[in-house]
Amino acid sequence: MSKKAILLHRKLQGKIFIESKISNLSSKNLQLIYTPGVASVCKEIMKNPESKYTLTSKGNNIAIITDGTRLLGLGNVGANVSLPVMEGKSAIYRAYGKINAFPICLNTTDKKKIVDIVEAIEPMFGAINLEDIESPKVLEIYKELEKRLEIPVFHDDGQGTAIVTLAGLINALKIVKKNLSEIKIIVAGSGSAGYFIGKLLNFAGCKNIIMLDSKGVIYKNRKNNMTKYKREIAKITNPKEKGQLSEVIKNADVFIGVSGIEDLFKLEAIKTMNKNPIVFALTNPYPEINPHDAKKGGAKIVATGSFLYKNTINNAIVFPYLMRSILDLKIKKITMEVLYATSLAVAKTISDQKLSPNNIIPSIENKSLQKNITKSLKNLKS
Repeated sequence: MSKKAILLHRKLQGKIFIESKISNLSSKNLQLIYTPGVASVCKEIMKNPESKYTLTSKGNNIAIITDGTRLLGLGNVGANVSLPVMEGKSAIYRAYGKINAFPICLNTTDKKKIVDIVEAIEPMFGAINLEDIESPKVLEIYKELEKRLEIPVFHDDGQGTAIVTLAGLINALKIVKKNLSEIKIIVAGSGSAGYFIGKLLNFAGCKNIIMLDSKGVIYKNRKNNMTKYKREIAKITNPKEKGQLSEVIKNADVFIGVSGIEDLFKLEAIKTMNKNPIVFALTNPYPEINPHDAKKGGAKIVATGSFLYKNTINNAIVFPYLMRSILDLKIKKITMEVLYATSLAVAKTISDQKLSPNNIIPSIENKSLQKNITKSLKNLKS
């Protein structure tokens, strides 16, 4: 796999390029698209600023912003190393959302500089996608950009992961005949993915969520290793429990892993969970438990974040379609209501008749995803 990937990238020398929509750049066309004709277009935008969405590509452009501090399972590797990942994301945006997504790999890790740079390039873009930036810094950047920008800010590692996690869980619960409001969910990992998963599960009606970080269970008034985001999560999760994963997993119905730690979750722990346990081991590239081991341990439904296995709970399934709808519907803020409506749309893309323990989430190639997400968000706006 590694050799094939390197050979393909060497052959392509980059996965993306910019191409003109005008196939014949004749002298007549040049007069219209460049000087002198383009001046009249600029004047029109001066008179009517909103016309920039119809006279330029702004409404179809997204900036993918990274500083390379939290790249997949590689960690803090910097801007140069992050470019292949951002190019891949750009290619997915184009293939499935027909969106122009520009990789912006910043050679700074300073929070204020990142915010200032993104604000400065806003005129070019219809939306911002924050990607592979370390937590909690990325949450601070996200919240500051939401205040400053007029265009939507999407934090895919957090919001995208939360959407597909809830969508997969909705369908998994149908199979095991359990209700979201009555189950116990363990979320291992309190970074940006865990933060948004916890918030979205709470918004959807889950009353018993236990979240853990490297020190154990997060709870109200815990003193060590707490941030304002963990304190925020503590207010809406964990009614009463303390301890480590091996303790709180007992009698749980669902395990969700976004910890970044390979083999964190042990086969024996699954045996202490409630009947028909659901295991989402979502860390990439190596999950918290191998899916085959999870099945051996008694898990009824298993999902990972990898496209190597069945039940792929990966944000790639949603981000090109969601952002296509966001741009088309001119949605300015990606709220909890937007995330929840999108989760429902993704979940319903698989009919109840086709649901099975190995089929709880649609493929990225499912053509109904775009239609269902757009319809769901249109209903939200009306």
